[in-house]
This record gives sequence, C-alpha cells and structure tokens, in this order.
Amino acid sequence: MHRSKLFKLLVAFLALATFAAACGGSDDDSSSSSDSSSASETAESSSESSASEASDESTEAEVETEEEVEAAPEEESAIVAEEEEVTVDPVSGGTLRWGIEAESDGLNPTASALSASGRTMSYAIFDTIAKIDEDGNGIEWLAESWESNSDCTEWTITLRPGIQFHDGTPLNSAAVEYNFNAQLADPLVSLAVKYLFPTEGAFDIIDDLTFRYNTLEPDCRYPSSLLTSQVGMVASPTWLQAALDDPTLDQQPVGSGPFMIDTRILDSQTTVVKNDNYWNGTPYLDAIEFVVITDSDIRGSLLQEGEIDGLVTTNVPTIVDLADADGINQFFEDTGDESFTMLQTGRAPFNDARAREALFLATPNENYQSLINVGVPRTANQIFTPDEPYYNPDIVMVTDSPELAAPLVEEYCADVPTSCTNGKINMEYQYSGPSVAGERTAEVLIEGWEEFFNVTIDMKPQGAHIQEVAIGLFDAVGWRQFGYVNPSTDHTWLRCDTIGALSLNWPRYCDEERDALLAAAKVESEVEPQIEIYQEISQRINDSFLYIFHNHSLWDVAVRDNVYNICGVTAPSGKALDCLINGDVWFNTTFIVQD
Repeated sequence: MHRSKLFKLLVAFLALATFAAACGGSDDDSSSSSDSSSASETAESSSESSASEASDESTEAEVETEEEVEAAPEEESAIVAEEEEVTVDPVSGGTLRWGIEAESDGLNPTASALSASGRTMSYAIFDTIAKIDEDGNGIEWLAESWESNSDCTEWTITLRPGIQFHDGTPLNSAAVEYNFNAQLADPLVSLAVKYLFPTEGAFDIIDDLTFRYNTLEPDCRYPSSLLTSQVGMVASPTWLQAALDDPTLDQQPVGSGPFMIDTRILDSQTTVVKNDNYWNGTPYLDAIEFVVITDSDIRGSLLQEGEIDGLVTTNVPTIVDLADADGINQFFEDTGDESFTMLQTGRAPFNDARAREALFLATPNENYQSLINVGVPRTANQIFTPDEPYYNPDIVMVTDSPELAAPLVEEYCADVPTSCTNGKINMEYQYSGPSVAGERTAEVLIEGWEEFFNVTIDMKPQGAHIQEVAIGLFDAVGWRQFGYVNPSTDHTWLRCDTIGALSLNWPRYCDEERDALLAAAKVESEVEPQIEIYQEISQRINDSFLYIFHNHSLWDVAVRDNVYNICGVTAPSGKALDCLINGDVWFNTTFIVQD
C-alpha cells in the first residue's frame, strides 16, 4: 500500500466510537449505498449498503495506549493499515471460501454490469491490460510496453508474448480488437468508451502483438485511467463469439487470469479453480468459492464461525464486531470511493433544483454519522479526501437545516402541485438488498426527510438496482462511486455524452462547463496543473445538488488468520501493485495455512 495510517489507531478509534455510540443509546448500522464505478466497470454499482481498504495482517493487532490515542491529530486522517507482514512460507493447496455482498448479472466484461463483488470474481478470471502500482501509477500487465504521441491522442501498446486464454486461444492484437468492438457494441458498456473514440479508425492493428488506440481527445494518462479496470479486461474472443449466440455463456467466462470458471449457481455460489498454466506464476490456492451473502451482519457472523474464510464489507457495525473478534485479520482503506444519496434530474421531482436543495437541507447527516457510521468513517462533502491534492477546502455542503427546506418545498409545491401531496414532495428512495444495513439507513434518512417529503421505499437486488439506475427509474438512491487513484477514470460518471436511454451519468445532469474542465484535466500528465481544475469541478458538483455525500467509504477486507498474502501481487517488473482499491481483491498469490 502506498498510503499510510496504523491499523492499531483504527482499532483504538473503533473501540472509542463503539463506546460513545453505546453511551448515546444509539443503534449502529451501516450505510445503504451502492457502489458505482463500473457499469461493467462501467457501472460498478454494488451495494451492501456502502463501502475501500488497506492492510496489516499481523496475528495480533496492537492497540495504542491511552496517551497515544490522545495524541492523535484532531483532523480526520486516512484510515488505512501498514503493509501486510507475511511471516510464513507460502503453501499450495486448499479452497478459499469468500463471502460476497451481491450477485453479478453476468461475468462478461464486455456486457455485464460489474460491481465490487462482480469485479472481484472477474479479476480472478480475467487479466487487464494495465494495473495500478503501489505509487498510484499505471503499470504494464498484459501489456509489455506502451507509448503515446506528443498530444496523447495515439496510444501504441505491445502485448507480452506467449499468453493464452483458458480455452487455448492466443492473446494477441486481434483478441484485444475483438474485445474493444464488443464493448462498443454493448448498450451499457459502450457508454464508458465510445465518447473517447471516433466512429471509424479507433483501433489499428500494427502486428500480432502491437496495436494502437486513436482517441478523439488527448488523454495523457489513458492506460491508468481506463485499462486498469473492467474496460481493460480481455476475454477470449472465441468465448465472446459463442456468448453472442448463447447469452447463457455470460455465466461461464473464459479469460487468461490465474483462475478458471468451474461452476456457477446464480445467487448462490461461483467456484473457480487454479489455472496451472498461468503466465505470471501458478496460484497457490486450488480453488475459490465465491458465496453470495447479501446481509453484511450475517456475512460477518459466518466469518467468525469459520463458515467462510474472508469477506469485504463497508458496514461499520460488522467492521467493529470483526475488530473485536479472535482469529480475524482486517485490511482497511478509506481513500477510495464515497457513500452518498444520489438524485436523478431526468424527471420530477428532482429535475427542479429547489426540490434537490430541499432534500439536501432536510437530510439528517449528523444522525447518519452517529447512528449509521457510529462516528468511524470520515465524513465527506466531495469526491476527494482531504489527503488528496485535488481536495477543495472551500466546499460547504449544507445539510441538517430543515428550517431552510420549508420555504423551498412550499414554493415548489405551489408551482408543481402534481408532484406533491398534502404540501409534501412525492419521491422514492431505492437501495440494494436484502440488507438490514440498507433498511436502517433508509429509516434514518427518512426520519429527516418525512417532514417535507412523502417517501416510498424500494429495495432491489443489486443487478436490478443497477439496471434501474442506468435506465433512470429512480428518484434517489443509496450509492457508492468515485475514488479512483487516477481521477480521470471517474469522468464517465460526469460527462454529458454518457447520458442517454441508458446512462452512466446516473443523475442525468449535463453541465457543459464541467465537461470542458474534465477535458482540460485529461490533457495534463502531472498532478499540479490538475489541482485547480478538479477543485472547480468539485465546486460545480456541489452547486448542482446531485450527491448528498455521507462519508468516504471505509472498506474492510477481513480474513481468517490462516489466510495470507491478500496484498502480495507484483507486476512482472517486480513492482508491487496497489492493494484493495474500492473493494477490489486479487487472489493471485493468496494462500491458506491449514491447521
């Protein structure tokens, strides 16, 4: 991990927060937002109820002394752990049982909407062209090298030789081109890529292992902004062709990754087995069983009971319980995505800025932090954390001000009576479940809203949840999004040209001045010139009343203490990869020490 903060400080903080919550007599819970950074990583909207982590896999977690805790800075700091310390030799064999928060509608990176859970399964099966290293830079993975022209509109990439997909099909330029064209042909996934490329001449094959992307706009960080996530996954073209003829094959993916699909029972369990011919070293595990357990409390209990070996969660009560449990190691990250309530401007009532602002003002964010988050995750008011250079310290997001909401609601209902009943604005709040955490979050939010809004609650399984958001069948939803190491990866969610019958600009809000700022940021390859640009983007987002930010998602990867090397993957160059980005986990080098 390239970010730092001692795990022991978090444990002490969790203990203090839990004690404070208990003294206040409040029920703890977790946030009910849905992850969103891949709508196939394109629509990475997952939901357990909310959500990114780091590491320290010592058998015992040291807790700071009282004096050390008191000396901690008042300013909220990143909650991450130091690098995992592996003190035993790797062991081959064994099956890892991994609890996931939701099912994915499919495991086809060119056609499926992959959330955090879907990406974790897919990263076991597929490789990406690039990865993010521990310093936050793009690094070659399937690619052996890349270079751009002077204005960053042409990116020439050379693949590593000798790599094959699980079905024996060779990885070559033609395979990448087939994947690229399949992405462009998909109604949803195409939204993440088509705005970047001309309709003709977007992809050139130079030779068997070398190809070139030709972009419409300069993008000086292109490999790290797009080719490290779902859009960068490369599937067997033989399988993709077969899946076009038989869509059920979307559930039987064929990649080049460290594991191969074995069995898949939707909404129950997906099993992958070791790829003995993996090009970047044979995995230690024989198999991984991904078990769907949508309720985070149950998932945490099953981990403590030894029914599963690991999980990912952003549910704070589960995190607190696991921090207290024996035989569990935890890895934390909170410098990734944000948890928030997202509003849709494509239909009433939130196509009117007065209704949006009124919901902001009526939102009980203080209660959310104390009752849902028990004071543990850092509060958020924008898409960047205070430790990031792009953070705008001047942003003020006003919530907890119901007295200011009243005149806006009165004025709106006078002008748009069809959207109101008994002087209140009619709206729906949707979350992904089933999830006790989601239910609790809805209750806390609605307690603040109900004075001014008639709220209908709608719970959807994650796949349907993502689809309805993409189609625009929502008013307000719990969501997780943003937070990529390279902020240009998040442009997809903000651009005007990703709005359509299906949208990845989920709020369906077009701001052409914001688009111009996004384009200006992509021209720059260094951080410094982008700072002022992203600060202005954050201000424009705040002024639009689209995202009621609650907190910077605290991801916890928790494992039994006989599971090692959660953060041990290195590129062929020897450079360590960034670990645990927005709930993503790689199992290339993970191993289990059997009792």
